[in-house]
Amino acid sequence: MLKKRTKIIILVAMVLLLGVTGYLNIALNNNATTPTTGTVTQMNYFDTYRQDRQTTRDQELLYYDAIINSEDSTAEAKANAEAMKLEIVDQMESELVMEGLIKAKGFEDAIVTNSANNINVIVKCASLESSQVAQIVAIVQEQTQKSIDNIKIIPVE
Repeated sequence: MLKKRTKIIILVAMVLLLGVTGYLNIALNNNATTPTTGTVTQMNYFDTYRQDRQTTRDQELLYYDAIINSEDSTAEAKANAEAMKLEIVDQMESELVMEGLIKAKGFEDAIVTNSANNINVIVKCASLESSQVAQIVAIVQEQTQKSIDNIKIIPVE
């Protein structure tokens, strides 16, 4: 008889705990405030972009490493893979330096993409004054020797 009574007490306690858990789940979900999507996008855009860029580059570097380390690759393919790997590393370093210099000029955040022909600079600000544009262009030209025609500056809030 004692075993049956103990089982019933344990079962009742578990049902009560399940009920309390369900109630708390509903109460906490109803009270949770969700930020607007614009705020989330603004706060996460730069971090998300950097993470996506790094993931893509890591995959590219692994691809080139596979070519370099493969016994089936020709000497020419290995040389091309090494050259492309060095080019990616140079791009990464160049972008990092420019992003740091732009932030040093007082911008909250910046992303620089450096392709063969163009440089894109995305800065976190509502709008850009001509003096700010001139500062960014000076940094990019100093680091890359690219023409102003090949530099695009985009403000993002």
